[in-house]
Amino acid sequence: MSKVWLFAMLGICVLALVYVVYNYVNIKRMKEGNERMVKMSAIIREGAGVFLKKEFTTIGIVVLSIAALFSLFIEKYSGLTYILGALMSSVVCILGMKSATYANVRTANVAKESLSIGKTVKVALGGGSVSGLSVQAMGLLGLLLVVIISGVGPQTELATLSGSGIQAYQGCGIVFIDALLTNSSVMRVTTYSLGCSTVAMFNRVAGGNFTKAADISADILGKIRNDLPEDDSRVPNVIADFIGDNVNDIAGNCSDLLESFVATMTASIVVAISLISGMTGAIFTSAYIFPLVVAGGGLLGCIIGLFYAQIKKMGDDPSKELNLATYISAGFSVLTCGLAAYFAFGKVGSETLKNVLDFKAGWASPWICAVLGIISGVAIGTITEYYTSDKYKPTKQIAEYSVEGEAFVVTKGDAVGSRSCLYPISIIAISLLLSGLLGGFYGIAIASLGMLSFVGTTVSIDAFGPIADNAGGLAESCHLAPEVRVITDKLDSVGNTTAAIGKGFAIGSAAFATVSLIVAFIGNYTSPLVFAGMPLITIVAGLIIGGALIEFFCSILTDNTIRSAKELANVGDRQLSDPAILKGEKDPDYNELVHIATGSALKRMLFPSIIALAVPLIGGAIFGLNFVLGILLGATIVAIPRAIFMGNSGGAFDNAKKYIEQGKLEGHGKGSAAHKAAVTGDTIGDTRKDVVGVALDIFIKMMSTVATTLFVLIAALSGLIGIL
Repeated sequence: MSKVWLFAMLGICVLALVYVVYNYVNIKRMKEGNERMVKMSAIIREGAGVFLKKEFTTIGIVVLSIAALFSLFIEKYSGLTYILGALMSSVVCILGMKSATYANVRTANVAKESLSIGKTVKVALGGGSVSGLSVQAMGLLGLLLVVIISGVGPQTELATLSGSGIQAYQGCGIVFIDALLTNSSVMRVTTYSLGCSTVAMFNRVAGGNFTKAADISADILGKIRNDLPEDDSRVPNVIADFIGDNVNDIAGNCSDLLESFVATMTASIVVAISLISGMTGAIFTSAYIFPLVVAGGGLLGCIIGLFYAQIKKMGDDPSKELNLATYISAGFSVLTCGLAAYFAFGKVGSETLKNVLDFKAGWASPWICAVLGIISGVAIGTITEYYTSDKYKPTKQIAEYSVEGEAFVVTKGDAVGSRSCLYPISIIAISLLLSGLLGGFYGIAIASLGMLSFVGTTVSIDAFGPIADNAGGLAESCHLAPEVRVITDKLDSVGNTTAAIGKGFAIGSAAFATVSLIVAFIGNYTSPLVFAGMPLITIVAGLIIGGALIEFFCSILTDNTIRSAKELANVGDRQLSDPAILKGEKDPDYNELVHIATGSALKRMLFPSIIALAVPLIGGAIFGLNFVLGILLGATIVAIPRAIFMGNSGGAFDNAKKYIEQGKLEGHGKGSAAHKAAVTGDTIGDTRKDVVGVALDIFIKMMSTVATTLFVLIAALSGLIGIL
């Protein structure tokens, strides 16, 4: 029966990919617009392609090197599953970016020809759905292939780690092993997840650096130094910013959410294997297949929700229909999850479920936990919308304070960001407690999966924002009628809010998934490979270091971005010193900016990305496993509020600026002192929301995955160093 379920989920993945192809082809058939629109969109498409090609060349070298180490020293097939994860993430990035760079100009053209918000939304959403459905379909497809081809075995089925060369010693209360042993199933699913995480981290760090350096330098040159309109094509940095919207907000976001989605499925499977140690039969099969069925049912709900949005006639407020598509997807996920829970665990006795998996409500426990995750995700999204949308008081107040100057804007924005942390974190904490009480550690993992079970829809709606933003930029740079920019600006504002909601989902699910992975890491402590009685002080030391590590990571990303922005601003200044460019008599050298931005981003990509891979291994080898546990806990505790603060304050800054630009602050429009103060806030918020905040959730999950994957290796290395 298990194979039937697995192949049914494969069928849903194929159906989703067919819908992706349909939307992709449908977008390409649309008209691009006038000659200048065709020219500018081609520059954006080519620049984004150049960036990804150079980035993936570097990523490919790193991935192949790490894969070789996995296969040689960890488990012979784990290198292949690591490559598969990296490949799935990369394919989704390319598909999403290609679709977005075709959809942006077509969105602008539909806005120009129809002057209809409803019709324009559908083009942008169609382009976004290629990203969203690809994320969920490809992430699930890869994991299904790993499970179907290699199988999943209980904890007692151990595979020898090749090439360890570690001899057995015993003394001073420490036990070492002469051949490192590990569960091959755990190795393969966690290395698949780690492959996705690696690409996501590189994409977020490099893509964030590229786009925000370009965005910040474009705002400084255009709006502050030269009093030029936003997205004026005379500023060469503007086109680099357009390209950055695609490489970070589309490609980076795709790999980010795919990594989150895969991490939640992986955590569920790993916890199931660790809890049902040594058991076989129906309960084991149900425990590891259930997360895959939840993910597949959610994907089917996403197809239905997005199809509804595509055929529904939209009015002047597209957020209503977009929210309804989300609710349809979430509702379908609730239904399919309940059915899956009944079929998976309904025939298992309540006492057995309680003793083995700690289910307090029988077969319904995982369903309730998944529903808790879904409700938490929707609630966090609603709270995020309140704090970042210009419809509500917090963002409006930031705009109003801009009249008093930059210091007031920044101080008020910081207050909004800090205040926005308590409620989402409280929801996460309550859901963790309830899901843990009802379903044990497995229930916590399933709650995280429930939150992302309809990630295809959330990413689709999130991705339409950057497409609309690019469309607005093209409308400005191609000198389209002001009415077109009004439409694209409204969509961009909605997109800023949906992007912030997507970030809320990502960090919320990261909290659940990281807790699950930490639980799986602790579960290994029952292994005879690890000695008892490790001092508590090492956990405390790890907690402190883990928290400080988050601040260090944030500082690296922020510093890298502002240094790149300064480089690009200087280049743009030099080009704008040519009077012919300022008069619009000739185009700037866009390629120079693109190549400099690409080189700067890739040069600064490796170090922050490698930290997440190296810290658990090196720290554990020197100070032991309890130190690693402390690092994971400390980093998670600090990263969650930090990421929420970054995302929400950044989103509020951005929409406060747009609130003024749309003429909603009476007497203070574009070019006013209040507007320039709001631009300063937006410039600060850019790095927060699109560079630092979005990388933090990947960082904590990546460290937890590395620690779980390399647990026995860390144990052995710490033992060897202890002897030496």
